[in-house]
Amino acid sequence: MTQRRQLPGLLLALAGGVPILGAGPAGAQGSGPAPAAPLVVEKRTFEAGEYRSRGGGVIANMRVGYETAGALNAAGDNAVLISHFFSGNGHAFGQYEAGGAPGWWDAVVGPGKPIDTNRFFVVANDTPVNLNARDPRTVTTGPASVNPATGRPWALEFPVLSMRDFVEVQKRLLDSLGVKRLALVAGPSMGALQSIEWAAAYPEMVERVMPAVATGSFDAFLQAWMEVWEAPIRLDPNWRNGDYYAQGREPPLRGLAEALKIVTLQARDRGSLAQFDRAVPAGQDPAKRIGDSFAVEKFLDEAAMARAKTSDANAFLYLTRANQLFLNEYPGTEAALSRSQARWLVLPSVGDRVFPLEYNVELTETLKKLGRPVRMVELRGTLGHLEGVANVMQAEAAIRDFLGT
Repeated sequence: MTQRRQLPGLLLALAGGVPILGAGPAGAQGSGPAPAAPLVVEKRTFEAGEYRSRGGGVIANMRVGYETAGALNAAGDNAVLISHFFSGNGHAFGQYEAGGAPGWWDAVVGPGKPIDTNRFFVVANDTPVNLNARDPRTVTTGPASVNPATGRPWALEFPVLSMRDFVEVQKRLLDSLGVKRLALVAGPSMGALQSIEWAAAYPEMVERVMPAVATGSFDAFLQAWMEVWEAPIRLDPNWRNGDYYAQGREPPLRGLAEALKIVTLQARDRGSLAQFDRAVPAGQDPAKRIGDSFAVEKFLDEAAMARAKTSDANAFLYLTRANQLFLNEYPGTEAALSRSQARWLVLPSVGDRVFPLEYNVELTETLKKLGRPVRMVELRGTLGHLEGVANVMQAEAAIRDFLGT
């Protein structure tokens, strides 16, 4: 498969809507026993009831989707929670039907795989304010949901949610399923942030933490990047300060597409776009006409617009804010991580331009300073930040050792 064909699939995979196109280059698949049959999962809905956010807002009917695999043991302590990335959803493993699109971490979750569903009860959920609010297989409560007090979509009246709020909704879900202890909490990117937040919020409940392409601190540099991601949405005249849900109003698709284009480009390393170097689409001549495009511009424009049509712009803004509020209830990263009682496996990508390698090194060094058992295993390749989603099987041996599988 050429890189030109990989790019649209991996872009859309960030939506959680299509497969990741395998676990990476030859040799990255690992040698674990293959499952006898596809792992088929079902999307269910968890009704969390009234939820009061950490900021004091009240949501009368919090609902999120979730999927499970494996069986919970009698002690309720063999559970694994997988949390998703910024533009993903809870379809992390398995297929909805035989031959269907596998989840984004299907390479490492399933019977006989590193996160072995013959041994563990694995849970993955859609976050609140999920970007994929318009996807029928994503269940979420957010700004596009109807506020029962008004009968209209919440829009920007929806309460601000933090990463800790995502964890609290997950805690209610796990309680409803009978989970008493988490053998592992893991995920890539924003899923890694949720994993770290779990270790601080419920240290007695978390045995192991595996953050992939992560950071232990959302400092001013990263907070500022979130504003850059948001800017095209806020500048789109169709955004109307978030009030675009009324019949006859156009959503801010152009602004959302431009925002997604920024995210997509930052989530990649330079080698993943090398096939577009100096390429020009048929009929275009950027050397003569300022309005003409290079091939990489045209491709990203078209792919981002297609992705925007399945997304919600306000949800994008709520997600960036949740990221900015990562570990915001603690004086700092060290204070938060000092609460952890877990063992850690940190999986950075060497070419990551979203959460660069140095952030993962700082996380690892802080854990070592605190005396926590921690190992860091680097992921390598041309995909940058996306290595933590598409090529996590590079760390198969380390994951198996970490979990004893």
